[in-house]
Amino acid sequence: MAAPPLESGLKVVHALDGRLRLRAVNNPSGGVLEVIAQQLRQEDGIYAVCTNEVTGSLLITFEPSQLSQSQLLGQLQQAIKSTYVAGKTQPIKRSPQVAYRFVQAIPGRVRFRIPRIAHDREYAQRLQMLLAADNQIIKVRLKSAASSLVIGYIPTKYSDTKMPLHLAKLIELASDEFTSTSSKSVSTQQLTREQGNSWSRLRLPALVSVLSLLAGPVGLSISPVIVGGSIAIASLPVARRALECIIEERRLNCDFLDLTAIAIITAGQHFLTSSSMITLIELGEAIRDNTARSSKNQTLDLLSSLGQFVWVERENQKQQIPIEQVQPEDTVIVYPGEQIPVDGHIIKGTALIDEQKLTGESMPVVRTKREAVYASTLVREGELYILAERLGADTRAGRTIQLIEAAPIHDTRIENYAAKIADRAVLPTLLLGGAVFAATRSPARAASVLTIDFATGIRVSVPTTVMAAMIQAARCGILIRSGRALEQLSQVDAIVFDKTGTLTQGNVSIVGIKTTEPTITPQRVLELAAAAEQRLTHPVAEAVMRYAKSQEVKIMPRGEWEYQVGFGIRGQIEGQNVLVGSDRFLQQAGISLEQLDGTHSELKREGYPTIYVASNGQLQGALQYTDPLRPESQQVIAQLRTVLGAQIHMLTGDNRQRANIVARELAIEPECIHAEAFPEHKAEVVRRLRNQGRTVAFIGDGLNDSAGLAYADVSVSFRDGSEVARETADVVLMKNDLRSLTEAIAIARYAKEIIAQNTGIVAVPNLSGLALAATVGLHPMVATLFNNGSSVIAGINGLRPIFSGRRSLVKGK
Repeated sequence: MAAPPLESGLKVVHALDGRLRLRAVNNPSGGVLEVIAQQLRQEDGIYAVCTNEVTGSLLITFEPSQLSQSQLLGQLQQAIKSTYVAGKTQPIKRSPQVAYRFVQAIPGRVRFRIPRIAHDREYAQRLQMLLAADNQIIKVRLKSAASSLVIGYIPTKYSDTKMPLHLAKLIELASDEFTSTSSKSVSTQQLTREQGNSWSRLRLPALVSVLSLLAGPVGLSISPVIVGGSIAIASLPVARRALECIIEERRLNCDFLDLTAIAIITAGQHFLTSSSMITLIELGEAIRDNTARSSKNQTLDLLSSLGQFVWVERENQKQQIPIEQVQPEDTVIVYPGEQIPVDGHIIKGTALIDEQKLTGESMPVVRTKREAVYASTLVREGELYILAERLGADTRAGRTIQLIEAAPIHDTRIENYAAKIADRAVLPTLLLGGAVFAATRSPARAASVLTIDFATGIRVSVPTTVMAAMIQAARCGILIRSGRALEQLSQVDAIVFDKTGTLTQGNVSIVGIKTTEPTITPQRVLELAAAAEQRLTHPVAEAVMRYAKSQEVKIMPRGEWEYQVGFGIRGQIEGQNVLVGSDRFLQQAGISLEQLDGTHSELKREGYPTIYVASNGQLQGALQYTDPLRPESQQVIAQLRTVLGAQIHMLTGDNRQRANIVARELAIEPECIHAEAFPEHKAEVVRRLRNQGRTVAFIGDGLNDSAGLAYADVSVSFRDGSEVARETADVVLMKNDLRSLTEAIAIARYAKEIIAQNTGIVAVPNLSGLALAATVGLHPMVATLFNNGSSVIAGINGLRPIFSGRRSLVKGK
C-alpha cells in the first residue's frame, strides 16, 4: 500500500539546540507516531521522543554534540520508511512517556528538566525511589518548583557520556505505576537511612576508640589483631575518599596523608592515637555533610497555573482547544478572570491586566489594541483578542524558567582558603616525613610528622563554625541553606533589591488628599471617592476603601454607575454625578485640572500616582497613592551602604517615574536604578555585576525574581514570598523583615572571623610540633596531642556563634 502522507508530510514546527518539534500535515493512522518514536529511541544521541497523536506532533530531545539536526532528520526519514516497509503498521504496546530535557553536565553530576515533576507528585516520588535504589547515585536534588532534577553519581560504572542515557531510562521507567506498597516502604526506609548516614558514620570510629582505650590505658587483655583490624575497618571511608581523589582528580589530598599516618601509627600499635584521629576526621565530615543539606521541594511553576484549554477564533468561529494545540498566528480570546496563555499583541479589546506574576508589580496596567501582552499575566477586567506570537517555553514566562535551569550549579559544601592550604601541604608533609625516616630510620618519628597534618583541625573547626552559625541564624528566624551561602554572605559587596514587596510593602496605600479650595474638606473628597469605588476589585479602589474605613468615613449609597476599564467610574451619589478616575477620564468629561495644579504645585513634583474626584462637573480634589516603603527599608539600606560599604541596586518592573520616587527616599543613585525590568533583565544585571568582580546578593520575593535569585552569588527571599523564590533562595528571612538581612550578614562575618581565628589556633601548635618532630623527634602520642588538641580547641571555639547571642551589622563589623 502507499505510504500515508506522514512519510512526506512532516513539518518542522520549531528547532532549537537539542530540541526538534515536528507535526504531521495530515492526521496519521493510530499508533504510527509511536512506532516511529520507538525506533528513534534506540538511536545514539537521542534522549527522548514524545508523541501526541491528538495533535499529530513529535518532540525529539537529543544531544547536539553527537547528532546534528540534518543527521537527526535523516534518521527520522529512515524510521518512517521502515515503519511502512511491511505495508502496514504493527500494533504496539504503549508505555507512559515523559517529556524531559538534558540541561547540564559536569563530571559526576548531571541536570535534567522534567516538567511532569512540577504537577505530578506521585511520579516525582516514584522517580526519587528509583534513583535512591541505584548504588551509583550518591545525591539527588529534585526541585519541583523549577521542574529541575540534579543527580550526583560515582563516575566508575558509567562514563559521563553514558550516565545521562542510563538516567533517562529511569526517568521513563518512573512513569509506570509499578511501585507496590512494599517497594514504597523499602524505598522510603532507604531514603530515611540516607538522611541518617552522616551521623551514623561516627558509630564505628567511636566504638574503635573505646576499644583502643580499653586495650591501652585501661589495660584489658584484648588481642592487638582485633583492635588493629577494627581500626582498619573504621578507616575504610578515609581510604575510599583518598582513592577517589587519586582516580578522579589525579592528585593526593589530606585523606591520603591521614590514611598514611593511620597506617604507620597502627602498625606501631599506637591504637588510641590512630582511632582518635579517625573519630575526629569523620566528625568533621559528618558536620560538613549536614551543613550541605538544602530544604525540601515545593511545586509551582510560572506556566503550571495556565489553563489546560484555550479559546481561539479560527475561520470566524470560536472554539475551545487544548493549550498544546495553539499555533503561532492564532487569534486567542481571553475573558475576565483568565490568564493569558501566550505572548502576543492585542488585535481587539481593552483590559486591565495584573502582571504581578511576571513583573512583580502590584498595580494592574491597562493594555489596548496593538500593545504587547505576556503569558501568565491575568486579565482582571475586559476582554482581549490576541495574536499569538510565542508559545510555551518560548514565552517570557517560559524563558524565565529556562534561565533558572541554566543557572550555575554550585557545590553546597563550604569552600574556604584554609582547606585549600591544608591540601597544598600534603606533598610537602609527605616529603618531610620521608626525609625524617631516611635520616632516622624511625617509623615512629616519620609517623609523628605525618600526624601533624593541619587537615584534621580544619576539617573539624570550619564545619563546626558553619553549623553553629547556621543554628544561631535559625534561632534568629533566618534560614541559611548551606555553608557556601554563609561564606558568600560574608563577602557580599553588591546588593540588588527588587522593589515591590521587598523594599516596599507590596500593597497600594493612600498617602495624601488634596482639595481644590479650603471650603472642601479632605474628608468630603474621601467620602465621594469611597462611595463611587465601593465593591470594585481594582487595587486602587480597595486602597480607597481601606483608607476610608481607617478614617471612619461613612460610605454613602451609590446609585446608577458605569465603570470604564483603565479610566475610572461614574456614579450617582446623593443626587450628584460623581466621577472618580484618571486625569484623562475627567478631561474627556470636560473637567479642567488647572485649579488643582495651581493650588498644589507639589503634585507633579512629588510624582505620586493620582486619582481625581469631581462632582456635578466641578473638580473637588485628588487622592495620591503609592506602594509605601517597608518601615525598616531606609535604616537597612543606610546600614548596608555605610557599614558594609556595599553598592546598592534597585530592580523593578515598574515605570521609571515610580522607581525614581522610591530610589529618592532611599538615596539610591540614578545609575543603580533599573526600571521596567523583566526577569531576564534582572538576571542580566546580576551577571553584569558578577563580571565586574563583585560578590552579589539578590533580594526578592516574587516569581519574577527567580531568575535573578538563581544567578546571584547568594540569594535571599522571604517566608511569605512566592514558592519558587523561596526554593531558589539560599537564605530565607522567616520574619519577613529586612532587618534580618543585616543580622544574617553580621552572623556570616562573625563566622568568617572565627574561621580565621581557628586557622591560627590549628596552625601555630602544629607548626611548632612539626618543627620538633622533624628535629628532635616526638612520640606519636605527643604529636597527636599537638594535632588533635588544637583541633578540639578550634572546634570548641567554632561553637561561639551559638553562645554569642543576637548580632547587628554595626557591632559585627
